[in-house]
Amino acid sequence: MTPPHITDLPIRALTVDDLHRCADLSEDRGWLREDHKWGLLLAAGNGFGVDAPDGRGLAAACVVTRYGNTSAGPDLAAIGMVLVADRYARQGLGRALMTHVCDGVLKGTALTLHATPHGRPLYEELGFATTGRAEMLVGTFQQEGAADTEDAPHIRPAVADDLPRILRLDAEVFGADRTHMITRLPAFADQLLVSEDHGAEGMLTGFAAAWPNMHTHVVGPLIARDTGTAKALITALARGTTRPLRTDVDVRHEELLAWLKQRGLESVAFNAVMTRDIPDLPGDWTRRWAPLTVAAG
Repeated sequence: MTPPHITDLPIRALTVDDLHRCADLSEDRGWLREDHKWGLLLAAGNGFGVDAPDGRGLAAACVVTRYGNTSAGPDLAAIGMVLVADRYARQGLGRALMTHVCDGVLKGTALTLHATPHGRPLYEELGFATTGRAEMLVGTFQQEGAADTEDAPHIRPAVADDLPRILRLDAEVFGADRTHMITRLPAFADQLLVSEDHGAEGMLTGFAAAWPNMHTHVVGPLIARDTGTAKALITALARGTTRPLRTDVDVRHEELLAWLKQRGLESVAFNAVMTRDIPDLPGDWTRRWAPLTVAAG
């Protein structure tokens, strides 16, 4: 009997029980294993994958994170961690998986993803258009010259009572409800900080998290009223770790990018921010500095 072509193999839902298979697939393609991130994405979102016909884990996988709170369906969905095992590459499996997800599972839903230069041509063929760019930076943050000033916002660790305010600010800036992601931050991240005005009411002006990813701490999400607040949040997060920092910043935030490079972070990659069935991402990009992870939009 002739075995089925790789693109005819069934696509199944992935669960947290597939975490190690997903991490193995990342490693197979030369990515970091990122078990901690995979755990979040599989718990808060939906994974889809193809079992390898040779019995060695997964042949392909991706994750979908849905946003919004409507009975008719999500307002927005992000696709990430699109991976095909090296031994099954260039056989149409990635296209088959993405077609299944985009035109089947998420038909009629506005979509977004961050694309590497390698993946961008496929996504363009599937109807995605580039609407922005993000620059990835990694490095050891240098605190010299980063002292607080009288005008600096008040930065402190978030407490349980802050969560409703964080959720309201996040929905306003992100442009869709992502309660299921934000409420996981206290357990997922090693640090979760908020910024407030110095006034008596202490209005929330931003928040940021730093979460562990292999040898780095990833700064994200980073929501801030202005550049000064974004700098203050990053500086405070950097004080709480001895690891290098990694973050992905919207390239329109030129001042913050220049400042991060002055503080020791180096540019390592650019990703295209792409959307389908929506002209641009919702929300307020001027206060959205870095995503929780590019895999979740």
